[in-house]
Amino acid sequence: MESLIIEETHKTPAIKSDSSQGLIEIKGRSNPENPIDFYRPLLDWTTEYTKKPCEKTELTIQLEHFNTGSSKRLLDLLKKLELLLLTNNKVQVNWYYDDEDILEAGITFQTMTKIPFRMIEIN
Repeated sequence: MESLIIEETHKTPAIKSDSSQGLIEIKGRSNPENPIDFYRPLLDWTTEYTKKPCEKTELTIQLEHFNTGSSKRLLDLLKKLELLLLTNNKVQVNWYYDDEDILEAGITFQTMTKIPFRMIEIN
């Protein structure tokens, strides 16, 4: 399975995924005009990845800001990865934050899934 790489813009985050290592990274600002279209390649990639996942999958999210539409797509991503827990695979989310709003968003996502989150403060 090929990796997915989407370059960062002033409105959209960089996305990198590596199925051979079980790594997904989302970094930057997420304010796309059409979040459904922007996140579709990542959600499609994740659907394929979950068919033959690594024993451990690590999702790193380091967003400075994200809009409501992006929030919904992130939850969709987390729900897809949560399915891996049903097959005894490990999933870990590394949630980076630099302010209280981003931390609170991470805590909210954590309560909506069974995936363990590591909250990491950026200084």
